[in-house]
Formats: sequence, C-alpha cells, structure tokens
Amino acid sequence: MEASTRRRLLGFALAVIVGHHDGVLLAPLGEVGPTRWADWIDLALPLAVLGFAGATLLSADARRPTWIVFALGALLYAQGHGIHLAANSVSNVDPGETAYLWDEVVGHYLWYAGFAVIVAALAVALADRKARGGVAAHLLAAAVGFTHFTNSIEGQTPWLGIGTALVFSVWGLLTLDGMGRYLVTTYGLSLVLFAGYRIWQGGFPEFSELGWI
Repeated sequence: MEASTRRRLLGFALAVIVGHHDGVLLAPLGEVGPTRWADWIDLALPLAVLGFAGATLLSADARRPTWIVFALGALLYAQGHGIHLAANSVSNVDPGETAYLWDEVVGHYLWYAGFAVIVAALAVALADRKARGGVAAHLLAAAVGFTHFTNSIEGQTPWLGIGTALVFSVWGLLTLDGMGRYLVTTYGLSLVLFAGYRIWQGGFPEFSELGWI
C-alpha cells in the first residue's frame, strides 16, 4: 500500500480512537456556560473521521460504487453523531425520556451503523492492497477494535456491535492476503472483549452504570 494511503488511513484510525472517546478524555476540561468544552470540541469529530476516510478513498482510487457507499455511510455517521451530540448535551443539563431516545437510541444506532458502512467502503477500496506496517499496524487496528467495543457498550448498542464485528471478522478471514488481516485484528479482538465482558458481567451494562467513568 502506498505511503500516502497509509498515512491517511493512519489519520482515520487515530481520529476514531481519540475522537470516539473524547467525552471521557476531555471531561476534565469542565463546562462553558450550560454546555461542556467536550461538546464543542466534539463538533470536529465528523470532519476528522470523514475527512481522513475520504482522503484514503481518494488515494486508493476508489471506484464510483465505493464512493456511493461511502456517501451513504457518511450521511448516516454525520446525522447520527449530530443527533447524539445535541441530545447528549441537552441531557447533561435537563435529562428526560426524549433526550434519552434521541441520544442513546436513534443517535447511536445511526452513528455506529454509518461508521460500519464507512469501514465497508474502505475495506472494498483497499481490498487489493498489500498489508504494511507490521506489529505497529496491528496494535493500531487493535485500538480501533477496543474503541468499537467501548462505544458499543457505553452506547447501549452491544448487539449491533457484535453483529458488525462478526461480519467484518468473516470478511477479514476471506481477504487475509491483503488488508483483511487488519479487519480480523480489529473486529476479532472486539468479539473476544464482548464475550469476556458478557461472561464477567452477565450482560452488557454500561461502564458509567458500573461507576467506571
């Protein structure tokens, strides 16, 4: 895989790993008026994730059908994230059933479904590329898998997360000669984490419910 494509894919992975945890990572910044600094910084997340994903597809000379798939995923991702961000910010000040519905249900399902479609577009575009990066690349892929797991648990979408991980793990096994090996690392790890967490906790309670964050 060309160096420029690898750099853009690296940017995408880092945007996901950091950005999808920004609510926890940026919590110490505190509040600004009735909102939190983390909310304002989170506005940049779709720009970073979709920007790097699109740049990767451009570098990989993705075909038109792949771009159409990416566009669909990008719309779902941006809409879901926006709904989540707005409803979550409101819920921090005035929690209620309506805010919960849009944040934890509608927002999260659209957001994470959109992300899965984006990953699918990247997997198709990079299918014939030879894997490069060695152990470091697998560690980065594992961090994305960990992010998939934590988002699914705290976002109350464990079964969507498990289903997505199963699909991409099988996809990766069928394309092990290329970039598929990173899909196996990413989503295979998340399946192990889902299984271990289920056995340990007897279900999929949110980390915040357990008082961990």
